[in-house]
Amino acid sequence: MTEFTIRKAKIDDEAAILEIFNYYVKSSYAAYSEEPEGSRFFNRLWQIATGYPFYIAETVEGKVVGFALLHAYYGIPVFQRAARITYFIHYDYTRQGLGRLFLDRLTVDAIAMGIDCIMASISSLNEPSIKFHERNGFVECGRFKRIGRKLDTDFDEVWMQKLL
Repeated sequence: MTEFTIRKAKIDDEAAILEIFNYYVKSSYAAYSEEPEGSRFFNRLWQIATGYPFYIAETVEGKVVGFALLHAYYGIPVFQRAARITYFIHYDYTRQGLGRLFLDRLTVDAIAMGIDCIMASISSLNEPSIKFHERNGFVECGRFKRIGRKLDTDFDEVWMQKLL
C-alpha cells in the first residue's frame, strides 16, 4: 500500500488539483462541471476554503494524488456549526485508504473549529462515493430528484450528513 503525506494546500498546487478534478469532469458524475476547469475554478476553491482546512495528499516521491477541504455550508452565522466536505483523489490512488485519511483529518479539524455537522453533496450516479460515506457514518438527509443532467443523463443530488 502506498504511503501518503497530508499537508496544507498551496497556491502552487493549482495544476495538480486541476488535473485531478478535470479527470472526473470528463469521465464521471463525481464532478458536476461539464467542461474542464481552469484557474477561475481553482481560485474559487481557494476562496471558499478561506478560514477552513484545505489539504493535499502526496506520495513519498512528492506526487500530488488528492485534495480535500471543508467550506461553509451556508455562509451565515446561524449555520456556522455545519460545513461541506469536498475531496477528489487521483484515479490511480483510489481504494487505498486516502479518502478515509482525508475524512479523519478533516473531522478532527471540524471539531476543533466547533463544527459538529459535515455535509456532502453527491451525484446519485456516484454510487462508490455514496457507499464510502455510508461506511464512514454519513446518512442520507436529503435528495433533490432529477436536478442535474450531465453526459445526457439525469441524476439526483444526494445530500449526506455526519453528526460529530
